Amino acid sequence: MADRVTVIGWDGSPLTAAARGALGAATLVAGAAHHLALPDVPQTAERIRLGSVGLAARRIAGHRGTAVVLADGDPAFFGVVRTLRAPEFGLEVEVVPAVSSVAAAFARAGMAWDDAQVVVAHRRTLRRAVNVCRAHPKVAVLTSPGAGPAELGLLMEGVHRTFVICEELGTDREQVSVVTSDKAADHSWRDPNVVIVVGGSSAAVPAGEGTGWIAGRDPAAGPRGWVQPDAAYGEGVVLGEGETDLLRAAQLARLGPRVGDLVWDIGCGSGAFATDAARAGAAVIAVDRDLAACVRSDAAARGFGVQLQIVHGDAPHVLENLPEPDVVRVGGGGAAVVGAVADRRPQRIVTHAATRDAAELIGRDLTEHGYQVECALLQSVELDTRAWTETERNVAFLLSGVLPDRAP
Repeated sequence: MADRVTVIGWDGSPLTAAARGALGAATLVAGAAHHLALPDVPQTAERIRLGSVGLAARRIAGHRGTAVVLADGDPAFFGVVRTLRAPEFGLEVEVVPAVSSVAAAFARAGMAWDDAQVVVAHRRTLRRAVNVCRAHPKVAVLTSPGAGPAELGLLMEGVHRTFVICEELGTDREQVSVVTSDKAADHSWRDPNVVIVVGGSSAAVPAGEGTGWIAGRDPAAGPRGWVQPDAAYGEGVVLGEGETDLLRAAQLARLGPRVGDLVWDIGCGSGAFATDAARAGAAVIAVDRDLAACVRSDAAARGFGVQLQIVHGDAPHVLENLPEPDVVRVGGGGAAVVGAVADRRPQRIVTHAATRDAAELIGRDLTEHGYQVECALLQSVELDTRAWTETERNVAFLLSGVLPDRAP
């Protein structure tokens, strides 16, 4: 095992005395090509070009001597430190950090970033990174080859955002460009780069509260509760039979939308469920054939400071060109729409039916598509607590399907 392993972050500025001292004593140096070209790297040291960090960690673990790993920015922030410290390698490391590339990107843009989400986009995580960009008004994306600004822009179709693209930060080839998301695919971008994605509405900061208390999305923003009472969606707004707050709560519990997910809400009605799902941090596409419902849904989202993509059209036909969902609520359309959704293989589907016959038909269709189906008869009775008399009664069959080979 290496006698000593030092991980040095580099942001383009001159290395600190501690970093130069560690490099000068190194018998093995690992890093990208531009790191290995630094004049402080000893000519006699063994050099490893970083591709797979895991393979490099094995080489370092087997090295007898002093090892240095060079990385861009802060190597402890979405960097190599986590891999090097993995139990299978047994490496203890010292870290000499530099300014992270995310901090540098926001500095170039002149923007605060304590309220930003930060995600890493690889080929395998690109879709989830895009969903975070759909759902949140300020996101920093650490990109990789094949999952860069062009790919982000292509997958953001239908959602308007502004991209601040910072290429090769800290080098003499550094460049900062501002483009709209629909234009990002028209250019070739140099790696490495960081993309700041901004746009859409956000919850207002109360007067006198210019700073937040927690980094990223404030979990305390907005009122408490998974769902909001019907009256919260506007005076005089009449919610449909599948939108009562207790049924929405049960639907939300079955689907469990979370950050990085894409939710379809088909037959969004007033937008109550779509807004509740967006408040959980998920990206949401709300679909309805009624233009007035689309307008109401947009107003509901704006009222709670969340992002929705509104799609006006008839299901199931309008669903054909939508991006792949993780979970889906079918608020209207019956078995035909549920079947079309099941063809897209989301992890979970939830819907409701007014009669047992309709519930059986939907349940059989979900089962034939390979879903594990649950059905419950939900009855809610609202009481006037002054006289303890019944004021309203709602009954619905709640159906949920889970795809076993996709369920996390």
